Amino acid sequence: MKKSLLACALALCALAGGAPVHAEQPVRLIVAFPPGGPVDLVGRVLAERLGKALGRQVIVENKAGANGNIGAAFVAKAPADGSVLFLTSVGAVAISPALYKDLPYRPKEDFAPVSLVVNNATVFVVNPANPAKDAADFVQRSKAGSQSVAIGSSGVGSIPHLTLEMFADASQAKVMHVPYKGAAPVINDVMGNQVAGFFGDVPGLIGHIQSGKLKALGLAAPARHPLLPQVPTLAEQGIAGVESNNWYGLLAPAATPPATIATLNQAVRAALEDAGTRQRLQAFGAEPAPSTPEAFAALIQQDRQKWSSLIERKQIKPE
Repeated sequence: MKKSLLACALALCALAGGAPVHAEQPVRLIVAFPPGGPVDLVGRVLAERLGKALGRQVIVENKAGANGNIGAAFVAKAPADGSVLFLTSVGAVAISPALYKDLPYRPKEDFAPVSLVVNNATVFVVNPANPAKDAADFVQRSKAGSQSVAIGSSGVGSIPHLTLEMFADASQAKVMHVPYKGAAPVINDVMGNQVAGFFGDVPGLIGHIQSGKLKALGLAAPARHPLLPQVPTLAEQGIAGVESNNWYGLLAPAATPPATIATLNQAVRAALEDAGTRQRLQAFGAEPAPSTPEAFAALIQQDRQKWSSLIERKQIKPE
C-alpha cells in the first residue's frame, strides 16, 4: 500500500514539474547556436521564467553548428521524458529537410511540437551611406546600375538567403547573392560597406539600426514592427509576396508522453504571458507568440512546404 501511494505521489509530482523525471534533475534546453546570438538570448529569457513555471531549474546548453542540425540530432536521440527540450529556429525543421539529403535526424518523425515561442520579422538593411530611401528606391537604383548589387547572407539556404531570393523574384532587382558563414561577418561587412545589404531578423539587427550603424529599408513581414514603426513593409512599397518569419519554437523528443507535452505547453504559456518576460523579449525585437502544440505543428508543416517549394524552384544546393 505504501509503495502504491509513493508511486502515485511521484507521478503527480512529475506531471506538476513538467516531465516524469527526478525532481532534482534540471531540464536541459538545447540551443543549436552559439552564446550571445538571438536564439541564445531568447533561450535564456525563456529558461529563467520556464523554470519558475515548472518548479525546476532549466539550463541552457549551446550545441552549435551545421545550421542547427547538430543540436537537432542531439535532441532527437535524447530521453523522451521532458528532461531535454529543443529551442529551434525555423531552419532545422522546415528548411534543412529540403536542403540536405542525409540529415542526422528525421525532421518530421523525431520531434513533438510543444509551442511556438517567438516570431521574428525579417528586415532589409543597408549601410547608412546608401542613398536609397526605401526598398523600392533601392530596387530602382539597382536596375539603373551597370552591375548587380551584392547582398550578403548568413549562408546558402539560410533565411536571409531565401528572403533575398523571394525579394529578387518579386522586385526584379539586379542583385547578386554573396553567402557568408554566419550573420556576424556579413553584418560587419554591410557596416563596412563591403556588401550593399542584408536581410536579417529584427532581434539580430535592432541594436545596429537604433545606433545608426545600419539603415532599415523595408520589412519582409505582413505588418510594421513595433520597434521600427517608421519602416514600411515591402508590400507597402509595391513589392508583394515577400514575407519571412524566422520564428523560434520549443520541441521535445517524439515519444514524449502527451501529458508531459501538455504540462510543458502550459508552462511556456505562463512564461510568455508574464509581463516582465514579454517586455524583455520585445525589447530586442522578438515577439512572444505562445501557441498550442497543434498550431505549432501546422506552422512547421506550412513553412516546410513554403521553403521547400522555393528551394526546389530556385535549385538551391547547400555548399
